[in-house]
Amino acid sequence: MLLVNSTCSMAGSNITGSTLATTYFFNSSIILFLFLSFTKVIGAEVNIYSHRQPFLINPFLEKFTEETGIKTNVVYATKGLAQRLKAEGKNSPADVILTVDIGRLYIYDDLDLLASIDSSVLDKNIPQNLKSPENKWFALSKRSRIIVTSKERVDEGQIKKMEDLANEKWKGKICSRPGSHVYNRALMASLILSLGEQAAEEWAKKFVNNLSRRPQGNDRAQVKAIFEGQCDISIINNYYFGKLKYSEDPSQREWAKSVRIIFPNQGVGERGAHINISGGGVAKYSKNKKEAVALLEFLSKAQSQKMYGEINFEYPVNPSVETTEELKSWGSFKSDSLPIISIAQKAYEAQKIIDRVGW
Repeated sequence: MLLVNSTCSMAGSNITGSTLATTYFFNSSIILFLFLSFTKVIGAEVNIYSHRQPFLINPFLEKFTEETGIKTNVVYATKGLAQRLKAEGKNSPADVILTVDIGRLYIYDDLDLLASIDSSVLDKNIPQNLKSPENKWFALSKRSRIIVTSKERVDEGQIKKMEDLANEKWKGKICSRPGSHVYNRALMASLILSLGEQAAEEWAKKFVNNLSRRPQGNDRAQVKAIFEGQCDISIINNYYFGKLKYSEDPSQREWAKSVRIIFPNQGVGERGAHINISGGGVAKYSKNKKEAVALLEFLSKAQSQKMYGEINFEYPVNPSVETTEELKSWGSFKSDSLPIISIAQKAYEAQKIIDRVGW
């Protein structure tokens, strides 16, 4: 606590009552100013639990602090943060949750770990199908699950939709990361919603029968496998193509050159390409809710939305923000307009199918 002595001895002095009042008012004003400034400094911070890697979110946080003066503190982990937040309860220091994949975000909601917030900025910037019905979480960027094929071994136009990957002509030609990964589980959930559970499972069986090897590796590994001739076709998140294309590693740039990207299900009357999100919400027991909401609002605005494209090769969720020129060069596409929450709600059924077919 900052203490300022504002008493004044009048013994032997010629200070008038008016002068004393002015002096007292002046000193009191200084005390009030210093106290409020001190309070602002110690309160202007936001604590973040993040599933996103630091190098992906640090540029956003640095810009946020530069523009608002609000300090950011980040705890990063790939897993276990929801359980940590639940265990901490009211004593948790967390203010904001940032994560990728609707399934992971929905877990926080399902465990009642997020606060419902009222923000006209977020209402304006985030479409209804990309946020919680109760305003507990919000999409901040979009990514599409796309098909990649060998430029040399698969002719352009042979594959146009996700359902085509079940065609037996591709037997021994497809490689994939494990189906139980959240990205593929979300894709499976979207197929259940679009095709029905029975047809979606039939697709999954045929897809697995077409695999050239057991499911393994991450999305980058699938592109590498195509480059090396281990398979001809795979499914990846679109931003991995950008990361490979502009990698500092020359070999990874060669992997990217070897594949063609396809946004599936673009025909007239078709549902569009499956999308997933990165997103965030305010922790239920946040001690800095005002600052937490300010961070989410900042991430939904034009400057940040453009940064998602420039840094992460992700698409804006804010409808007033244009896609970056690099992403435009990959081709425009129609997104599946399913409420993103419905994909999370079908995750359990999706995982059961994945287990049954051995994906």
